[in-house]
Amino acid sequence: MVGGGAGAFIGQVHRMAAELDGMAQLVCGAFASDPERSVRSGTEIYHLPESRCYPDFQTLCSAEAQLPEHQRMQFVVVVTPNHMHFPVAQAALQSGFHVVCDKPVTLNLAQALALQQLVEATGLCFALTHNYTGYPMVREAAALVQSGALGEIRRINCAYLQGWLAQETSDNKQADWRTDPQRAGSAGCFGDIGSHGENLISYVTGLPVTSVCADLSTFVPGRALDDDGNVLLRFSSGARGVLSASQIAVGKENDLCLEIYGEQGGLEWRQSDANSLIVRWADRPYEVRRAAWPGTSEAASAATRVPAGHPEGYLEAFAEIYRNVCLHLQGQPHQGFPGIEAGVRGMRFIDAVVASSAQGAVWVDV
Repeated sequence: MVGGGAGAFIGQVHRMAAELDGMAQLVCGAFASDPERSVRSGTEIYHLPESRCYPDFQTLCSAEAQLPEHQRMQFVVVVTPNHMHFPVAQAALQSGFHVVCDKPVTLNLAQALALQQLVEATGLCFALTHNYTGYPMVREAAALVQSGALGEIRRINCAYLQGWLAQETSDNKQADWRTDPQRAGSAGCFGDIGSHGENLISYVTGLPVTSVCADLSTFVPGRALDDDGNVLLRFSSGARGVLSASQIAVGKENDLCLEIYGEQGGLEWRQSDANSLIVRWADRPYEVRRAAWPGTSEAASAATRVPAGHPEGYLEAFAEIYRNVCLHLQGQPHQGFPGIEAGVRGMRFIDAVVASSAQGAVWVDV
C-alpha cells in the first residue's frame, strides 16, 4: 500500500476490503510522504514488521522487486491524494507490479492517457476502485437493463449528496487536499464523488455520456474548487440524464441514488437501502428485489456473501473489487472490475464538466 498513513481514512477501508475474502494480505507499504511517519504508520497502524515499512514509494518498488518472487508483494494499492496516483502507479508498473488504484485515476487527462499506454505496454493488471459497482443490487440493476426488460433507456437520474464540506474546514486533512487544485485536480466535488456517479451510470446502463451541460458552484467562501453541481447528460443512444453531486447538502451523510427509466419499466437503487432494488413496470405493480433472494441474476448472486436479511454494505461492495482482482491474478473466472478504460473515461467526463461550467453551462462533448 502507498498512502493510508496516520490521519487517513481510506487506507484501512482498502485493507479490510482486500483481506475480507482471505485472498489477499497487506505485507508492506510506504504510508506517508514523510519517511519517519511512513514507517511509524506501517508498524503502529498496520502492525507490519519495520523491515517492510518503507520511507517512500520508490524504495518500496525497488526493494520489493529485489526480493525472491515468493516473498515480494504482488500488487500495489494506491490510496494517496489524486496528484500522486500517476507517479506511484507508474513506478509500480515499471517495476513489474500490478496496481489497484483509488479514483479518480489521475490528476488530469494527460496523465490518464499516459498511464493507459503504460498499462497496455506492460500487460499488467490495473484496477480502479469504483466500489459502488460491487453491490449485489447494482449488479442486479445492470443485468436487468442489459437484458432489455426495461426497453430502450430514455432517462437516467443520479444524485450523490454529502454535507461534510458545508462549512469552511481548516483542520481536516481529508478536506484539505480535496479542496486544493494542486492535489485534487480541476474538480472538487465532481472529481471526488461526481466521478462515482458517472461510473455507476456507465456500469449499469452500458451507455457512454457523449456530451454534458454543467453548472458547478462553490458556496463556501475562499474555496478554490466546486463543492456542488448539476450536470445535464446526453448519451449515445439518445437517452437523457441528470447527475447531481454536492458536499454542502447539510445533514446528508453519503446519499447515493440511481434511477433509470426505459420504454417498458424503470428501476431505483439507493445506497442507504443497498439490499433492495425497486423495479417499476408500466402494466403491473412495482416489485422490490432483494439481495440473496431466489430469482436474482447470476451476477448479483456472485456478489452476495451472506443469507437474505443480513445487511451487506460498503466494505463488502469494496471487497468485491478486490475479490475479482485476485481471481483475475489467479487465472480464475470472475465478474470483472473497473480498469484503466473506466479511469480515462472518467477523466474525460470531469474535463468536459469543468469546461462546460467555465463557459457558462454550454454543451461540451466528452
